[in-house]
Amino acid sequence: MPGAVETLLEILDLERLEVNLYRGMSPQVGWQRVFGGQVIGQALVAATRTVENRLAHSLHAYFILPGDPKVPIIYEVDRIRDGGSFTTRGVKAIQHGKAIFSMMASFHRDEQGFSHQAPMPDVPPPEKLPSEEEMRKGILPTMPEPVRRYYERERPIEMRPVEFKRYISRDHREPRFNVWMRATKPLPEDPAIHQCVLAYASDMMLLDSALIPHGRTVFEKAIQGASLDHAMWFHRPFRADEWLLYAQDTPNAESALGFSRGLIYSRDGQLIASVAQEGLIRERTA
Repeated sequence: MPGAVETLLEILDLERLEVNLYRGMSPQVGWQRVFGGQVIGQALVAATRTVENRLAHSLHAYFILPGDPKVPIIYEVDRIRDGGSFTTRGVKAIQHGKAIFSMMASFHRDEQGFSHQAPMPDVPPPEKLPSEEEMRKGILPTMPEPVRRYYERERPIEMRPVEFKRYISRDHREPRFNVWMRATKPLPEDPAIHQCVLAYASDMMLLDSALIPHGRTVFEKAIQGASLDHAMWFHRPFRADEWLLYAQDTPNAESALGFSRGLIYSRDGQLIASVAQEGLIRERTA
């Protein structure tokens, strides 16, 4: 039986149906809707397969309808432009004859230029934080049932939250959240695979950070949460199977919409990607 990482790589290995047309499947794990990160990752795979010798430097996406995990997702790529320095692709994800997701992605040839970056937050290294096994034994029993279920199942991405105590209480906290993450097994050498895996992982927990100042989480049954859009920029080379720090903050929430940002750093402090997302964080009334 394949492990979680092998299953993720299978999910990202889209079937080519025709020129610019691909088909992706979803894991049959009982989810009511397709995980947003899966659609982002698969759409980036589809776009990447129409581009030669260039890696993505940015993507901008909208979630239009919830994905149905029981049926395949068709990805249609629009080859918008092939320029001297940049390549532009549009991707539309389709189910039941309707668009459920739309993405624009830009690819850039490698070149030299100016360089600067924001410094990495000063947080404990992953070895100083509870491992997932230690979380299961010592911390999970104190957490709400939805949080326990999330951490107990096998996942392709290992996560070690720095501020994990937010799941134990409803205390109002500073609007920041840091989590170390990496693929649980080695990935292929292809840098594009690492970009697609990170795009998959970038949707994890980001929406939830918008609830930190309110002492709430998307794991609560009383909270209706859904990603609405997602933007991502790739800055420097990285490996998604090595520890990366996902430093998140939430500048704003209003009208049932929460806005979150994330900076992703390599272990040695290199800023390798940035993320921004707005999502629905509505308290259910019934």
